[in-house]
Amino acid sequence: MPDPQLVVKKNRRRNLKAQFRDARVLFQESQVSLLLFALLIFGGTLIFHFAYHDPASGETPSFSESLYVTFSMIFFQALLDFPSEWYLQILFFVIPIVGLTLVADGILKFGTALFNKQERGQKWQVSMASIYRDHIIVCGLGKVGYRVILELLRFGKDVVAVEIDEKGRFFDKVMALNVPVILGDATRSENLRKAGVQYADAILPATNDQMANLEIALDAREINPGIKVVMRMFDQEFARKVEKGFGIHTAFSTSALTAPIFAAAAMRLNIKHSFYVGDELMNLSELIISPESDLIGWSLNRLEREMDLTVLYFMDGEIRDIHPDKERVLDAGDDLLLLASIETLQKVRRLNQN
Repeated sequence: MPDPQLVVKKNRRRNLKAQFRDARVLFQESQVSLLLFALLIFGGTLIFHFAYHDPASGETPSFSESLYVTFSMIFFQALLDFPSEWYLQILFFVIPIVGLTLVADGILKFGTALFNKQERGQKWQVSMASIYRDHIIVCGLGKVGYRVILELLRFGKDVVAVEIDEKGRFFDKVMALNVPVILGDATRSENLRKAGVQYADAILPATNDQMANLEIALDAREINPGIKVVMRMFDQEFARKVEKGFGIHTAFSTSALTAPIFAAAAMRLNIKHSFYVGDELMNLSELIISPESDLIGWSLNRLEREMDLTVLYFMDGEIRDIHPDKERVLDAGDDLLLLASIETLQKVRRLNQN
């Protein structure tokens, strides 16, 4: 299970990055009003500094005084005496009217949108999703999709969801989990891009329409050829053809009990099969020892003892053994079939990738 403190820190960093990106997007949307406001302030300051003369002393205000006067005039506070020059008189009327208009149109909208995320709705969700990398996308927030998300979060994975119905039963529940939810049809590639499919590690089309699931899977593969796809299916014969023809892993998930299996299949742990032993989810996973693996030199006995797993099968260039000698030492290229939990397989994978 992930460390709760690390998860909190990670979420804080992610929210900060999203805030900066959101501010940049908002500035682009409001840049005309903001630039006009800055031009009004700067122009008014220069005119008062160089052209206005006090009727009594004849002196001109300093630059900082002119800046303060210009800001004050926006809110109808005239700190200088009314001038005799016609062009300055026009300025006394123009600055408040134009200034308040720009404040209402640009500044207030910018500030409100920046801090009121609920009002921005989907734009904030897209901003959040845009900073995710190596995450898993779940399409469809029905019972299975929701429970798959819960399992993925339990495994410590980052998740972005795509759902077409904002009034769906689990829409608000997923939002409450701080999971970005893209509102839209997942069969449309632009919504997959909003969910960051080009940067995602895996995608799980889990809608109630298996043809829509296939369309989502193929679109995702077109955008990101290396993405892992686990697709919800209902017809076993059709699923077999999909796996053979497109190399897409399928999962039969008609009840909440299959959600952990569905989630496990989406993780890059080379899982061949998952099943329950009592309440514990066990997984059969293939492990090929990499040339840089920290596991090289370990005996099978040490691997089972320290990693809390079972080696069911061993294969190298010469030997294929369903009951391998536990004193056999691991070397690069050895192929093992392991029985273990998700947490254990994650630890083994990290050791094998070092």
